[in-house]
Amino acid sequence: MSTPDPDGQYGTEPTVIARTVARTVVPIVLLTAVALLLQGHNLPGGGFIAGVLTTTAFALLYVVYGRNYLQRVLLTSDESENGLTDGAIGEYSRAFTVGLALAAGAGLAAIALGGNFLGQAVVFVEHVPIFEEVEIASALAFDLGVYFVVVGALLTILAVVGAE
Repeated sequence: MSTPDPDGQYGTEPTVIARTVARTVVPIVLLTAVALLLQGHNLPGGGFIAGVLTTTAFALLYVVYGRNYLQRVLLTSDESENGLTDGAIGEYSRAFTVGLALAAGAGLAAIALGGNFLGQAVVFVEHVPIFEEVEIASALAFDLGVYFVVVGALLTILAVVGAE
Protein backbone atom coordinates (compact mmCIF):
# COMPACT_ATOMS: atom_id res chain seq x y z
CA MET A 1 0.00 0.00 0.00
CA SER A 2 1.34 3.42 -0.87
CA THR A 3 1.68 6.25 1.62
CA PRO A 4 -0.41 9.39 1.30
CA ASP A 5 1.14 12.52 -0.16
CA PRO A 6 1.08 15.85 1.75
CA ASP A 7 -2.51 16.47 0.58
CA GLY A 8 -3.72 13.23 2.17
CA GLN A 9 -4.26 11.42 -1.12
CA TYR A 10 -2.83 8.10 -2.21
CA GLY A 11 -1.00 7.90 -5.48
CA THR A 12 -0.43 10.79 -7.83
CA GLU A 13 -1.97 14.23 -8.04
CA PRO A 14 -5.41 14.69 -9.62
CA THR A 15 -5.69 14.31 -13.35
CA VAL A 16 -6.04 17.28 -15.66
CA ILE A 17 -9.62 16.29 -16.38
CA ALA A 18 -10.54 16.14 -12.68
CA ARG A 19 -8.92 19.52 -11.99
CA THR A 20 -10.61 21.09 -15.02
CA VAL A 21 -14.02 19.72 -14.06
CA ALA A 22 -13.60 20.96 -10.48
CA ARG A 23 -12.50 24.43 -11.61
CA THR A 24 -15.45 24.63 -13.99
CA VAL A 25 -18.22 23.04 -11.94
CA VAL A 26 -17.52 24.46 -8.45
CA PRO A 27 -18.15 28.13 -9.39
CA ILE A 28 -21.33 27.16 -11.26
CA VAL A 29 -22.60 25.16 -8.28
CA LEU A 30 -21.79 28.00 -5.87
CA LEU A 31 -23.51 30.56 -8.11
CA THR A 32 -26.58 28.34 -8.31
CA ALA A 33 -26.51 27.98 -4.52
CA VAL A 34 -26.50 31.76 -4.09
CA ALA A 35 -29.39 32.12 -6.56
CA LEU A 36 -31.40 29.47 -4.72
CA LEU A 37 -30.59 31.04 -1.37
CA LEU A 38 -31.92 34.40 -2.51
CA GLN A 39 -34.94 33.23 -4.44
CA GLY A 40 -35.50 29.59 -3.59
CA HIS A 41 -37.32 27.03 -5.65
CA ASN A 42 -40.69 28.45 -4.63
CA LEU A 43 -40.04 31.82 -2.93
CA PRO A 44 -39.03 33.35 -0.50
CA GLY A 45 -35.79 31.39 -0.25
CA GLY A 46 -34.05 28.07 -0.30
CA GLY A 47 -31.58 27.99 2.58
CA PHE A 48 -31.62 24.22 2.82
CA ILE A 49 -31.02 23.39 -0.83
CA ALA A 50 -28.44 26.18 -1.14
CA GLY A 51 -26.58 24.69 1.82
CA VAL A 52 -26.67 21.23 0.26
CA LEU A 53 -25.33 22.60 -3.04
CA THR A 54 -22.54 24.51 -1.28
CA THR A 55 -21.54 21.36 0.57
CA THR A 56 -21.58 19.48 -2.74
CA ALA A 57 -19.09 21.97 -4.16
CA PHE A 58 -16.82 21.46 -1.13
CA ALA A 59 -17.23 17.68 -1.44
CA LEU A 60 -16.13 17.84 -5.08
CA LEU A 61 -13.01 19.76 -4.06
CA TYR A 62 -12.45 17.21 -1.32
CA VAL A 63 -12.70 14.29 -3.75
CA VAL A 64 -10.48 15.87 -6.40
CA TYR A 65 -7.81 17.54 -4.25
CA GLY A 66 -8.03 15.74 -0.88
CA ARG A 67 -9.12 16.79 2.59
CA ASN A 68 -5.94 18.68 3.40
CA TYR A 69 -6.48 20.96 0.40
CA LEU A 70 -9.68 22.32 1.94
CA GLN A 71 -7.93 22.72 5.24
CA ARG A 72 -4.70 24.24 3.96
CA VAL A 73 -5.91 26.43 1.11
CA LEU A 74 -9.46 27.40 2.01
CA LEU A 75 -9.28 27.42 5.82
CA THR A 76 -5.50 28.01 6.19
CA SER A 77 -5.21 25.78 9.24
CA ASP A 78 -3.13 22.77 10.23
CA GLU A 79 -4.00 19.25 11.33
CA SER A 80 -4.15 18.42 15.00
CA GLU A 81 -2.30 15.65 16.80
CA ASN A 82 -5.30 13.30 16.96
CA GLY A 83 -5.57 12.99 13.18
CA LEU A 84 -8.92 14.76 12.92
CA THR A 85 -9.07 18.11 11.24
CA ASP A 86 -9.95 20.08 14.37
CA GLY A 87 -9.29 23.35 12.55
CA ALA A 88 -11.79 22.50 9.84
CA ILE A 89 -14.28 20.94 12.26
CA GLY A 90 -14.01 24.01 14.46
CA GLU A 91 -14.75 26.29 11.51
CA TYR A 92 -17.68 24.14 10.42
CA SER A 93 -19.15 23.99 13.92
CA ARG A 94 -18.86 27.78 14.17
CA ALA A 95 -20.85 28.08 10.93
CA PHE A 96 -23.44 25.72 12.42
CA THR A 97 -23.65 27.76 15.64
CA VAL A 98 -23.93 31.10 13.84
CA GLY A 99 -26.63 29.68 11.57
CA LEU A 100 -28.63 28.31 14.46
CA ALA A 101 -28.41 31.63 16.30
CA LEU A 102 -29.39 33.55 13.16
CA ALA A 103 -32.40 31.31 12.44
CA ALA A 104 -33.61 31.47 16.03
CA GLY A 105 -32.91 35.21 16.18
CA ALA A 106 -35.02 35.78 13.07
CA GLY A 107 -37.97 34.18 14.81
CA LEU A 108 -37.42 35.92 18.12
CA ALA A 109 -37.05 39.32 16.46
CA ALA A 110 -40.58 39.02 15.13
CA ILE A 111 -41.87 38.25 18.63
CA ALA A 112 -39.96 41.24 20.05
CA LEU A 113 -41.66 43.47 17.49
CA GLY A 114 -45.09 42.23 18.55
CA GLY A 115 -45.67 39.71 15.77
CA ASN A 116 -45.79 35.94 15.56
CA PHE A 117 -42.75 33.68 15.74
CA LEU A 118 -41.06 33.83 12.31
CA GLY A 119 -43.58 36.43 11.18
CA GLN A 120 -43.01 37.84 7.71
CA ALA A 121 -42.08 41.45 7.02
CA VAL A 122 -41.10 42.96 3.69
CA VAL A 123 -39.07 46.07 2.88
CA PHE A 124 -38.79 47.53 -0.61
CA VAL A 125 -35.48 49.21 -1.46
CA GLU A 126 -35.82 51.56 -4.39
CA HIS A 127 -33.29 53.06 -6.82
CA VAL A 128 -31.02 50.00 -6.94
CA PRO A 129 -28.79 50.40 -10.03
CA ILE A 130 -29.62 47.27 -12.03
CA PHE A 131 -32.90 46.12 -10.49
CA GLU A 132 -34.49 49.53 -9.77
CA GLU A 133 -36.44 48.04 -6.83
CA VAL A 134 -35.46 45.13 -4.57
CA GLU A 135 -37.77 43.34 -2.17
CA ILE A 136 -36.07 42.19 1.05
CA ALA A 137 -38.10 39.77 3.16
CA SER A 138 -37.42 39.00 6.80
CA ALA A 139 -37.43 35.33 5.82
CA LEU A 140 -34.00 35.93 4.29
CA ALA A 141 -32.45 36.01 7.78
CA PHE A 142 -34.06 32.65 8.56
CA ASP A 143 -32.91 31.22 5.22
CA LEU A 144 -29.35 32.41 5.89
CA GLY A 145 -29.50 30.69 9.26
CA VAL A 146 -30.71 27.44 7.71
CA TYR A 147 -28.00 27.75 5.05
CA PHE A 148 -25.22 28.04 7.63
CA VAL A 149 -26.68 25.21 9.75
CA VAL A 150 -26.80 22.86 6.75
CA VAL A 151 -23.33 23.80 5.50
CA GLY A 152 -21.81 23.54 8.97
CA ALA A 153 -23.44 20.21 9.77
CA LEU A 154 -22.74 18.51 6.43
CA LEU A 155 -19.13 19.73 6.23
CA THR A 156 -18.54 18.54 9.80
CA ILE A 157 -19.84 15.10 8.84
CA LEU A 158 -17.69 15.14 5.70
CA ALA A 159 -14.57 16.13 7.66
CA VAL A 160 -15.08 13.51 10.38
CA VAL A 161 -15.86 10.70 7.95
CA GLY A 162 -13.04 11.80 5.64
CA ALA A 163 -10.54 11.67 8.49
CA GLU A 164 -11.38 8.02 9.17
